[in-house]
Amino acid sequence: MATKPATKITIQTLDLNFRGQAGAIAAYLIPHAHGAVLIECGPASTLPALQAGLQSYGLDVSDVTDVLLTHIHLDHAGAAGWLARRGARVHVHPFGAPHLLNPEKLLASAERIYGDQMTELWGEFLPVPAERLSVVEDNQVIEIEGLRFTALDTPGHAYHHHVYLFQDVCFSGDIGGVRIGGVRHLRMPMPPPEFHLELWRESLQRLQTAYTLGDFKRIAPTHFGIYDDPDWHLKAARQALDEVEYWMLRVMPQNPPMEELKELFVAWARERSLRYGVNPHLLDPLEAANPSWMSAYGIQRYWNKVRNPA
Repeated sequence: MATKPATKITIQTLDLNFRGQAGAIAAYLIPHAHGAVLIECGPASTLPALQAGLQSYGLDVSDVTDVLLTHIHLDHAGAAGWLARRGARVHVHPFGAPHLLNPEKLLASAERIYGDQMTELWGEFLPVPAERLSVVEDNQVIEIEGLRFTALDTPGHAYHHHVYLFQDVCFSGDIGGVRIGGVRHLRMPMPPPEFHLELWRESLQRLQTAYTLGDFKRIAPTHFGIYDDPDWHLKAARQALDEVEYWMLRVMPQNPPMEELKELFVAWARERSLRYGVNPHLLDPLEAANPSWMSAYGIQRYWNKVRNPA
């Protein structure tokens, strides 16, 4: 007897309207018989938009049984503790788990970058109770109410980064770059302290191999949306990293001070986007999803620690 094919689950993209910008941060909603799964939850500052998004599908926060985090940066995971205290189980990379239990170091690191904007940008980051935390290993299959998610360890943006494969979709977090407004253009978010160019390339090659093997047909970066051209997307991500490296090789040997480095990289990122034909009205959403000045810190740390250590 032929096996009846599994019913394809509809994935909903919830726009968290970060800082009033549409299409900057997504949480992906996947329903099941007893509630729903979220891929990413966004920061606590966008909880009203998350709740409104859930309500638009007839769901409440208490219906969220599980949250799968690609990594623990505040724009992806900031509301995880709040959701865990309302019943959700939070799934995370082993390197990220200690920081969800005790976020002191994570918040101190973020505060060095964002300063007095921390609360405005991210809201309150609550620890995840230990009994609500699930540590996910590389290649592990997470089964939730008949749904199957496969985690792939994908460092480069952060050491604590997973991609999740579900049905025909690759939820790429930040390792696949930032793609705003549905256009064919990528920027690569490179925050400190864990941006690592060579590891990033290896992760993209792993995703390319998975795509070639037919493990997914669509790609869903957290910033922003689900796309049906993963082959182009992954090639564009590799090209974007190449362009960043060429820029570093021109600029970093001169050892510019941080303020100058930020100005140079912001200007280069803007010029590059415009050169690729990006409409100027998309530049603000791009910066909201991926502040170019923040990548300057990651580039400087990578250059001094990996490429040109003292």
